[in-house]
Amino acid sequence: MTATTPDLGIHPDTGSRLVPTEFPFEALTEDAGASADPVLVEIVQGTLAAVEMEVETAIGRTSRSPMIRDAHDFRAGIHDRKMRKLTGRSYSALVHPVARDFPLEEMVPGDVFFHNDVYRSEGGIGHLPDLCVTVPVFHTNTETGKPEVVAFVQAFGHHDDIGGAVPGSMPSGATSVYEEGLMVPPIKLWDAGKPVRSALAIMTRNSRTPEALAADLDAECSACLMGAQRLGELFDRYGVQSVESAFDAIIDNSTRTYRREILSKIPVGTWVWEDYAEHDGVDEPQLHTQRITLTRTPEDDPGGERLVIDFSGTSKQAKGPINHCADYSDGVFMKKWLAPILRNLADTPERMAELDVNEGIVPLIEMRFPEPGTLVTPIFPAPTNARTFVILRMLGVLAGVIAKAVDGRMPADQETIRYTGVYGEDLDGRPYLMREVLGGGAGGRYYADGEDTIHVVPDSRNLPTEFTESRFPFLVEKLALAPDSGGAGQFRGGLGYEKHLRMLKDAHFMSIADRSILACWGVKGGKAGAPFRVTINPGTPDERDVDALADAEFVKAGDVIRICTTGGGGWGDPLDRDPALVVRDVTWHKVTPEAALADYGVVLTGSLETDDLGHDAEATAAERERRRAERGEEPFFDRGPGYARLSGGKDAADVDWL
Repeated sequence: MTATTPDLGIHPDTGSRLVPTEFPFEALTEDAGASADPVLVEIVQGTLAAVEMEVETAIGRTSRSPMIRDAHDFRAGIHDRKMRKLTGRSYSALVHPVARDFPLEEMVPGDVFFHNDVYRSEGGIGHLPDLCVTVPVFHTNTETGKPEVVAFVQAFGHHDDIGGAVPGSMPSGATSVYEEGLMVPPIKLWDAGKPVRSALAIMTRNSRTPEALAADLDAECSACLMGAQRLGELFDRYGVQSVESAFDAIIDNSTRTYRREILSKIPVGTWVWEDYAEHDGVDEPQLHTQRITLTRTPEDDPGGERLVIDFSGTSKQAKGPINHCADYSDGVFMKKWLAPILRNLADTPERMAELDVNEGIVPLIEMRFPEPGTLVTPIFPAPTNARTFVILRMLGVLAGVIAKAVDGRMPADQETIRYTGVYGEDLDGRPYLMREVLGGGAGGRYYADGEDTIHVVPDSRNLPTEFTESRFPFLVEKLALAPDSGGAGQFRGGLGYEKHLRMLKDAHFMSIADRSILACWGVKGGKAGAPFRVTINPGTPDERDVDALADAEFVKAGDVIRICTTGGGGWGDPLDRDPALVVRDVTWHKVTPEAALADYGVVLTGSLETDDLGHDAEATAAERERRRAERGEEPFFDRGPGYARLSGGKDAADVDWL
């Protein structure tokens, strides 16, 4: 590696990856929105949310691939001309790489820009299947009579296939980004209202699902162009100065709200915590460390009142594809990715739901990255297709380190993305690829159990059984909550899925998943949830387990594939859980009778069959008292039994204790 390697974006003098791709946080107006009409601010904010939702609705209705149309693994965003994200209902990539390569003054109405190059996306694209479409919004300058860029509408989502070594473009054993599919730096996909058919031809030629890819891109381009037209009408109605003043006010209001309601809940100080990815697809399973040192600065700090997130201590980049390019453009994408975790500090769940994550959080977070060559600062051409193992884990690491600062008043861990699917030829001999992103259980909270089978991507969902059975050669014999998968606690972790597929024709099964060894951690006495697991023909002489990273596991016609996704970690001591809630969980088949005693110390009476299930209060109290007397001191975090397998026999890490 040399200091002038262009793909590293390293300045030859300073060695910084922020130059020349540095985009400072700037307001649009001189007073940063202080003089904005508060009524207009509300109108503009509502319009932005409505346009964003309309764009996503249009994409969902007109796209073609199961991942986009049915699983809804995409999102939209609206940005101002300074590339600041204005909306908070969803989240999107970044406009920065488009503005870097195409000056705003050279853009014209009808332009549509496209990119998916991980290393030239300023950190906004994590892996090549995430394709990003960006459309500038124009308003005619009354003095010059020329249209000028005033905002951007953007959409990006996970597409079925963009080429590469395996169907789905996520080879688990990749050692180079070149194996992962077609890389496209920012280009024009539409030029002044006309599609650039040569670019589309190149992309579809590299895809195993060209028709679906072409239809999805058409849906995304059309939806963003429609959104740009809607936003243009907003500028026409109120004028550029008024709308931009409202944009500044929206972002400034968010900054002040987070400083007042969220930052104030974290005491001044420094805390350290870490978590791990368990495998990278190339080396044997091991602890791939992701560490955060969190510092909450005081009001009189020279750099201002903020959170400093330092990733020093994170492991070197992996040989396999779990790396994530986080450190470009001052980590601005990572700031917005991690910021939703902070909302858990809101006064109430209702208030938490009201807090948007837009560019307003950026001034409140400072990120410090290690030198290039780590899991969060990989060097081109390190592979990245399974980077979810890092960016999802970082959500948990931030939640964990904040939990240490606020006496556990944060949710326990969750792992709500993994890719599973099958591919082969259908009953008519046509090639097919079915892939879905099954969710998992959320972590228990200090006031409530975790939610069951959720997904971190807004509005996404599992594929409907009726759809998959009509399109692909398998039957869905079971889709249910996985009993006992949620970590035990005073507030139980949410449950994961249990899904059974019976194959009607020979095929290959694929899986890109983590948390098959290291479970979702519990906090403040809560226990870890159940890990991810896949079993072929469970309960038969032919039963076998499948590794969580699998590109082409052969399955025969008649085989049953059982997929059990992760349960969330528990919060608080399970022996403090209300026995009536344990009885309820057994009645609802979320907890088995055996786990009621083993995990919660609840002695049941009656049975489900006779509809008189209850508990013996005296025997339960005695059982719990006995267990409390026998156990020793426990760490603040429980990682489950899998941690000992990779840690050399240790039950807890040094950072797991307060």
